[in-house]
Amino acid sequence: MTREFSTEPALPAGAIAGSPQPELAADGGLVLRPWDDADAPVFLAAYQDPAIRRWHTRRPASEDAVRAWFEGYRRDWEGERGGHWAIAAADGEVLGRIALRGMDFDDGLAVCAYWVLPAARGARVASRALRALSAWALDDIGFHRLELDHSTRNEASCRVALASGYAWEGTKRSAAVHDDGRHDMHLHARVRDDAGRFGPPKAPSAS
Repeated sequence: MTREFSTEPALPAGAIAGSPQPELAADGGLVLRPWDDADAPVFLAAYQDPAIRRWHTRRPASEDAVRAWFEGYRRDWEGERGGHWAIAAADGEVLGRIALRGMDFDDGLAVCAYWVLPAARGARVASRALRALSAWALDDIGFHRLELDHSTRNEASCRVALASGYAWEGTKRSAAVHDDGRHDMHLHARVRDDAGRFGPPKAPSAS
């Protein structure tokens, strides 16, 4: 069945899949690069960290499962559904993960997600990576709106979002299941023409 729209898609088909997934440079010598099968051990180890386990309930059980995830990541890129990157230091050490998921080319939307390994925390790794990914997605590719959400109890992720220009837009009640039950989620977003319109992103009000 042919789909008919009254408006043109915000992004044309082939906007990303027509070329290999790029490496992206971030401030401080960080590099966002596609995952490689050789990264499977460090990726699996990340999900043994209590903080990562607290906020991420979908977790790989083995290196084989990780490599299957990586193959899914490659298919996501080819199918223009998402992009998944390792956040690496200049020497190649993996510091974290960042992704752009749920790509909607009709409306020009996508959703960001990230985590950082314990040894790299406190060095603004996540915010530097998120700013670099956001600039690529909004300015180079042409997405109009990027979103991210996090548990209202995850104050560190909230700081990353605000530091990266993602305004807090509200609270999604009982929107996600974590190991200890359902959590309310803060919704943040960054829009391509935000600069100069809204001022600094506002922080969530105290609950």
